[in-house]
Amino acid sequence: MVSRPVTRDDRPAPRPDARRRGRRARRWVIALVVLVLLLVGADFGAAAFAEHTISQKARTQLQLTDDPSVTIHGFPFLTQALGGDYSHISVSAAGVPVGDKLQDVALNAELEDVTAPLSDLTSGNTKAIKIGKLTGAVTIKAADLARVSPLDKIKDLRIEPATTDYVENGDSGQSEPTPTPTTTTEGQADQDQSSTGVRISGHLPFAGKDLEIFCFAMIEADAKGGAIRFIPKRLQFGNDQETTIVPSAVQKALMPNFSASINTKDLPLSVTPTGVRVQSGSVTIKGEATDVSFAELSK
Repeated sequence: MVSRPVTRDDRPAPRPDARRRGRRARRWVIALVVLVLLLVGADFGAAAFAEHTISQKARTQLQLTDDPSVTIHGFPFLTQALGGDYSHISVSAAGVPVGDKLQDVALNAELEDVTAPLSDLTSGNTKAIKIGKLTGAVTIKAADLARVSPLDKIKDLRIEPATTDYVENGDSGQSEPTPTPTTTTEGQADQDQSSTGVRISGHLPFAGKDLEIFCFAMIEADAKGGAIRFIPKRLQFGNDQETTIVPSAVQKALMPNFSASINTKDLPLSVTPTGVRVQSGSVTIKGEATDVSFAELSK
């Protein structure tokens, strides 16, 4: 007997019950996928609403022209919202005015262990938001530092990083070489320390002359006093002078113009200063605080 191959017409047709079960399973899978997408969309929508609410309140408190950036970390958001506990929220803003001196302050804050009842968020009541730990950074540009007394006496004030060793000693205590990574800026941009070196330069009048002066100073974070202090160590003339040696009489007369202090309690973010960083054109103050309210982010 000769066998022949089995064709499609020879196969048994699936039973109607099996076809119905297959279609029903596909419908369930599609429905489940749609439900998941709806839940994820609702979660992101709720998170966006909460971020927008916090952002608007921060804008009012910090007197900003634009809403600051607010990010609520963690997923799902609704689980955190229903419990009123958030592990991590980030807030950042630029162009923050502080008093009548500082006009362009930038801030970044990392809020951890935040307690914010859902009812307060939906009603916009951010005063009840409690922060377990706050790590903040406030950056002040040279243009704003030039308004702080007595630095406001210096024309064309400029800020550059410098190593502690160079501030204290220079090159044999005489002249400043062209800035290189090994003499004035090595490691400064990526390090936060309780004290660090800085080069402040600008023009000051003395004995009827307009002198370009370079001041090498230390910036120290005074945690107990809640302040950042500029402590001048030595002066040099600018590059247009025949010599960089500054006579002691000139040092004594001009050095106080570089001795400044910033009260961190007057700055946005209620933090105790723990570190300072100098970058070209700006100074960043870092600090921490525990058990504070959202309303205390701005003074």
